[in-house]
Amino acid sequence: MTYGQIAELLGEGYTPRTVGFVMHASPSGTPWHRVLNARGACSTGRVVLPQDKQQRLLEVEGVVFDKNGRCDLQTFLWIPRDRSIAPSDAESKTTLFKKKSAAKGGKR
Repeated sequence: MTYGQIAELLGEGYTPRTVGFVMHASPSGTPWHRVLNARGACSTGRVVLPQDKQQRLLEVEGVVFDKNGRCDLQTFLWIPRDRSIAPSDAESKTTLFKKKSAAKGGKR
């Protein structure tokens, strides 16, 4: 999920930058590492130590990054089915980055 997606879901008055500030101040246990910038890259390099922590956490979940530190948002972007419906317990425990159909050449 991107900062912009979250801002859009929150509605008027929220920007991707605002979401970033809120994520930085979020309580322990918040899956902050699952939020990327619009280019599919991590934006925590100057905030989190070690600098590649976010990317490493996502790679453990199966997200693949290229040599420029970007993931293919067409493949890994999570899109909520219906924002008016709360996710089930099973869905809330899974990663926000879900592989889309493997019909796109099986990219990983």
